[in-house]
Parts: sequence; structure tokens; C-alpha cells
Amino acid sequence: MIAGEAQVGAPVRVLVVDDEPQIRRFLDISLRAQGYRVKLAPDAAAGLAELAGGDIDLLILDMGLPDRDGLDVLRDLRGWSNVPVIVLTVRSGEQDKVLALDSGANDYVTKPFGVPELMARIRAVLRDRATPAESAPVYQHAGLRIDLLRREVSVDGAPVVLSRKEFALLALLARHAGRVVTQPQLLRELWGPTHQSDTHYLRILVGKLRQKLGESAAAPRWLVTEPGVGLRLMGP
Repeated sequence: MIAGEAQVGAPVRVLVVDDEPQIRRFLDISLRAQGYRVKLAPDAAAGLAELAGGDIDLLILDMGLPDRDGLDVLRDLRGWSNVPVIVLTVRSGEQDKVLALDSGANDYVTKPFGVPELMARIRAVLRDRATPAESAPVYQHAGLRIDLLRREVSVDGAPVVLSRKEFALLALLARHAGRVVTQPQLLRELWGPTHQSDTHYLRILVGKLRQKLGESAAAPRWLVTEPGVGLRLMGP
């Protein structure tokens, strides 16, 4: 199957919003070669006008636009649209990535980037959109099984006994499988809004969870750490 053809048979429609003509041209050629339908916009105003038409399946958004900051565009967009968003950024700082994800981005790619990486992230975002947690209460991947309804976890068929907090962390990641969940979001969901800076809580909990699942941070089977940003549970 061509990558850009969704299960329903219709090509996925991608909007690229970037002020650099060479980037737009490069992405246009690369995405069309994978079977995606592509629209291009040079700034935030043109991009939002395209999105208002309601026929876009995925937005690739540059953070450094000439008329508006990409974070402002994201926050405004999330007020009226749930379209998946992958941001392109030259801002390699961890805080910048966290801000983008917390502002509503589904994922991010740091410039310069390779086509295989971008295509993989696009596929992951589209898979997540096509299989929401409500229709898939059981996560299964590489021997790990998480039954969100029965609150049961097993590895290679063997039950794993978790504490309430350990299961809550794993369930939160499973509901966003394949996507980065930021540290502030994890801390807020698990310990409340007054603990968003207590990253040592999360570090200790993740260590205990890894131990019970039988994996190491150096060679993770499921829990991938994005240093300084958050955690990603590998998608099924």
C-alpha cells in the first residue's frame, strides 16, 4: 500500500505551512512521492485559511513563520480543530519542544531532518488518529499487553503486578501510544498541577516500572525516554 493512502482508500491530505520556498518544494515532492495529497502555504494567515476549509488530514507547521509565532498558531488552532500537527523547528532546546507539545502539537521534527524520519512520524501520528483509545482499550506490542478496562498488565503472557501509580503511568502512555507525552503533562496527570516541576517523582516511578516490565533504559522494548521532554510508549 502506498504510504499516503489511508485504510479507507482516500489519499491523506497534508498541508505544509513554511515560509522557506525550498522547504515547501522539498516537502511537496517528498510527500507526493509517498502518495499524499499536498497543499502549501507560506505563512500563518494562508495556512489558517486552508485549514478553515476543513479538508486537511494533517498539518506540518513551521514554528518560525513571518507573520505569527508557530506556538500562537497552535494554541489558536486547538480552540477549533483537532487536526493532527507535526511541527518543524530549528529550536532544538528541550523547553521549546515541550512548549510545542503542550500547545497542541502531536509531534515535532528538528531541522535539518531526513525524509525517512519525517515519514515515520507522519505514519505514527496518522495511526494514532485512526485508532483512538476509546475503540482500542487493549494495548499490545512486542509482548507487552495492557488491558485498560480490566487494569491488567502482562509481559510475554506472564502477569505483572503494578502499583496504582505505576499502572496509571502506563495507562496514560498507552492511551497516547506512539506519541511523546511531556513531563509536565505526566506530572500534572499523576500528581496534580502543583507538582509539574517535581521531575524526580517521575524518574523514580519510571525506574520502578521498567524494573517490573523487565527492560532497561539503555535498550528499551517499550518505554522510550525523550531526554528533557517526556516519554513515548512504542506504538503497536
